[in-house]
Amino acid sequence: MQKSLSERDLAVIWHPYTQMQTAPAPIGIVRGEGALLFDENGNSYIDATSSWWVNIHGHSHPHITAKLAAQASLLHHCIFAGYTHEPAVSLAERLLPVLPGDQQKLFYSDNGSTAVEVALKMTIQYWKNKGVSKSRILAFKDAYHGDTFGAMSVSGRSVFTRAFDDLLFDVIFLDLPSKDNINALKAQIDMIADEAGAFIFEPLVLGSGGMVMYEAALLNELLAHCRERNILLIADEIMTGFGRTGTNFAMDQVATPPDIVCLSKGLTGGTIAMGVTTCTNEIYNAFLSADKLKTLFHGHSYTANPLTCAIALASLDLFLDPSCAANRQRINAKHRAFAVELAYHPEVKNVRSLGTILAFEIVTGQADSYTNELAGFLHTFFRERRVMLRPLGNTLYVLPPYCITDAQLDEVYGSIGEMLEVYARQWA
Repeated sequence: MQKSLSERDLAVIWHPYTQMQTAPAPIGIVRGEGALLFDENGNSYIDATSSWWVNIHGHSHPHITAKLAAQASLLHHCIFAGYTHEPAVSLAERLLPVLPGDQQKLFYSDNGSTAVEVALKMTIQYWKNKGVSKSRILAFKDAYHGDTFGAMSVSGRSVFTRAFDDLLFDVIFLDLPSKDNINALKAQIDMIADEAGAFIFEPLVLGSGGMVMYEAALLNELLAHCRERNILLIADEIMTGFGRTGTNFAMDQVATPPDIVCLSKGLTGGTIAMGVTTCTNEIYNAFLSADKLKTLFHGHSYTANPLTCAIALASLDLFLDPSCAANRQRINAKHRAFAVELAYHPEVKNVRSLGTILAFEIVTGQADSYTNELAGFLHTFFRERRVMLRPLGNTLYVLPPYCITDAQLDEVYGSIGEMLEVYARQWA
């Protein structure tokens, strides 16, 4: 008898963020269409979290597929040191003008973590190239910026970093800004401003930290203070970019512009992995020199892969179409209406919505955290109802592709309501 994808997988694969001894067998997915994914038995699943926040236009979108096929007949890959190609140049030409701030140069990498690594290396070497000693980095305490060592270093110390904490470089961590602590945060920055070279932050939403949201005005006040103290600003828009927070980019809601922007996830519409790090000419010019030691020595074998660049261009076509903004507004309105219902539920707290993100915590006797034991129940419950929702501990969130229909959203909301009823009877 032929083995299923799930059975074959268990024999050979180690999955991310998964305790393989206790996790249920993975579901074998064979195709996708719109907001749906289909398993090897023909069952459909609503992708309510955009397959880890990457799929903004829906699965197997025909426009993206056509552009990929056309590029595949021309050029699959080319070394990007000393050579270039049309898709890479066109993507940079089209993307830079729509980014927040005065972004003038684009550096290609291959995922979100590496986009962050590039940004950190840019800022640290920027100051070294200028002969200034400002190597310390500021970051938020509960941030998440990726799983490579530099990205882990600037992420909050958590289950994601615990095994490696003693190997990470020292970072100055800040609380999220609030009306009560903004002056204290400014004072903290003043104390280390002379040695602080950059502040990396997730604007408006800390994603893996639990979809924690904070005010644009307070972020702007903090960033403006950093700018006055000559601290470079790195906006990690890997999750928040491409419309997730209601505007094209979260930093569009903040008056103080970034010096550097990190992008990935929605950049290619959820198809092939890509990361980019953009910067101002001020950053770029500090690396121009007859001294080769002032070169940014960073690269990847698949830097600016032509297939990926072509897909990113196709995704940008769809993103800049007015219908995309209309869909995002529609999802936001649906989220806000459902949030009102959730707010009255006794097992729910901290309901929040921003753009196409809806999040809340389920009340338990444990601390709100990624390791909250409720996660196993939630994951199993939604799998059985064929709704793809992946909780962050006891935090549940909905972050769908923009093509999701109202009927599909209602099915997602309905499954959440059903879950809360079951939880109230069996767990609460």
